[in-house]
Amino acid sequence: MKLHTLRTTTPDPHDRGREIGTRYADQVRDVSVRYLAHFAVLGISETTVRDIVARSHDALRDWCPGLVEESDGIAEASGIEPWQVAAVGARTEVLAAAPGKGECTTAVYAPPAGGPPETIQTWDWHDSLTPDGLLLSLVTGTRRRVKLFTEFGTAAKIGVNDAGLGLHFNILRHCSDGATGGVPVHAVARRVLEEATTVAEARDIVASATLSASTVLTVASYQDGHAEAASIEMSPSGIAVVRPGTDGWVVHTNHFLDAELADGDASVPESLSVERYHHARAVRGDMTGRSAPERAAAFCGGDGADAVVCVRADDSQPGHEQWSTLLTASLDLPGFALEYQAGNPDTAAREGLDQF
Repeated sequence: MKLHTLRTTTPDPHDRGREIGTRYADQVRDVSVRYLAHFAVLGISETTVRDIVARSHDALRDWCPGLVEESDGIAEASGIEPWQVAAVGARTEVLAAAPGKGECTTAVYAPPAGGPPETIQTWDWHDSLTPDGLLLSLVTGTRRRVKLFTEFGTAAKIGVNDAGLGLHFNILRHCSDGATGGVPVHAVARRVLEEATTVAEARDIVASATLSASTVLTVASYQDGHAEAASIEMSPSGIAVVRPGTDGWVVHTNHFLDAELADGDASVPESLSVERYHHARAVRGDMTGRSAPERAAAFCGGDGADAVVCVRADDSQPGHEQWSTLLTASLDLPGFALEYQAGNPDTAAREGLDQF
């Protein structure tokens, strides 16, 4: 995956969208074509896609109209129809119409005795869908500064703001997911980054959205020398907040941890979510008090590149069944920065992480 960097200072969402679409028109058009083809391979008809996207776009317009303006601005400047960009922005909502798996592993440490949070995440996805990724720095209408990583066309995935809050993003599956077209979960992540300063504020933002797909946002904040963290599990049937253990660690993969929501969990064993969860729990003590590259090495444990958190594509499978770790990321909240490496944690440990 090739990472592109854009620092935009316009607070106007439509102008920001046009800036993204003008500079990265080729990438925006390309990812739209790839996702629409992916939906077709999964058996989701274009009629169904357009219906879900239209309802998601309407739900987003009611909930956060600025993000619709940005999405439509991207489409306008890149020369494609608004629904084609919105289909990428609502790709999780479209994918709720078909069975599938998700793979990402997040671990966040909020030191009980004080100090900044220590975080790490793998982002595992189809490399055939994301040859390009975007590192975006923006300024909101309230002058809040945000830095994030995402795909072209999606609102946000992993990021930080200058109020000392950041988030990681993992997909979930729940039996209440459906093709009803709710507020895109990536837009929920973006609004948290733009508006929240605490876990409680993030939780309230999540609770205000009507969803049709599930996700977990692991949110961390750092203020006055104290770190706070929690995983906010979100589904159409409700949300739950999973707090760190007494040791300060909260770990999340791709299955629900809240007891009530877990009753409706629809993750598949092929995702190895449980195995990755137990691996991260087992190595969490070795990650404590480390730099980002050292944390990545400890995240792998003794298995190195063969660790279960280093997902490798199975070339014997068709493209839509091939998954790999495309990004390893860490949040630097005191420094208002993302630390990242386009690759798995073993690569990050050996080559280091860049800072944005």
